[in-house]
Amino acid sequence: MRIFVTGASGWIGSAVVPELISAGHEVVGLARSDASAAALAAAGVKVERGTLDDLDTLRSTAGKADGVIHLAFKHDLAFTGDFEGAATADRQAVEAFGEALAGSDRPFVIASGLLGLMPGQVATELDGHIEDATRRDIPPGPQARWATAEFTLSLASSGVRSSIMRLSPTCHGDGDNGFMATLVAIARDKGVSGYIADGSNRWPAVHRLDAAHLFRLALENAPAGSTLHAATDEGVATREIAEVIGRHLDVPVVSIAPEDAAHFGHLAHFFGIDSPASSALTRDLLGWQPTRPGLIDDLDQGHYFRTPSA
Repeated sequence: MRIFVTGASGWIGSAVVPELISAGHEVVGLARSDASAAALAAAGVKVERGTLDDLDTLRSTAGKADGVIHLAFKHDLAFTGDFEGAATADRQAVEAFGEALAGSDRPFVIASGLLGLMPGQVATELDGHIEDATRRDIPPGPQARWATAEFTLSLASSGVRSSIMRLSPTCHGDGDNGFMATLVAIARDKGVSGYIADGSNRWPAVHRLDAAHLFRLALENAPAGSTLHAATDEGVATREIAEVIGRHLDVPVVSIAPEDAAHFGHLAHFFGIDSPASSALTRDLLGWQPTRPGLIDDLDQGHYFRTPSA
């Protein structure tokens, strides 16, 4: 199949692309910069220049594809304070894809998230779907992104084989610059490896290569309207994460009071959330069998602790 992938040069996308190509699919990747275009071309991808704001390009390219995987999100905009703006752009892109794929029964898979889905409970694929209601328990920006995921599922009634992939907050692996790398950098800078309160709150996690494999399985086989969970570890206690970091950096492991969570910088609003999640229904539906290391084993391999000079 000819698959259009947004975010193809990103952390997850750069793993999804070889997964698709190795399975015999042709990949067309959206590139907003010369660097992204060069990286995609080197990976054997046909490059389509544009951004998420180029809605006509999105419609046209999706219309000529046999399926779409949507991974791009304006993280730079979101992390500089305009999450709502980033979520709005994402919704417009998804609507454009829905228009292009309507009535075709072609697959459309988007990336969503697990963090904060059902705080304090083990979230399943059946959770987080609320008809005719808004998520008043989450801020406007994340609420808008949640609504976009629900809209994507609704495209099943318009003849689109749509599915949403709820990714773990930690998609780990060698080269990761996300939450785990940030926690390591904070511990190195502060001289302590911290966790909030008693550190019993849990984070689901998945290796990026296992997540990439699941995206391919979803593209090829997920029924219309599927909700999928990319989680190998159901929930790793943040204290356990802090202990591994402390051991590798040889720094004390300490509790940080909730009122002092600013210790964690932009992670302050996330690191204290208890958000375990199951992927049992996803594994049963698609036969997904993760084979890569879990989060703690991956941290123990040491690549997160290399210094820039190394």
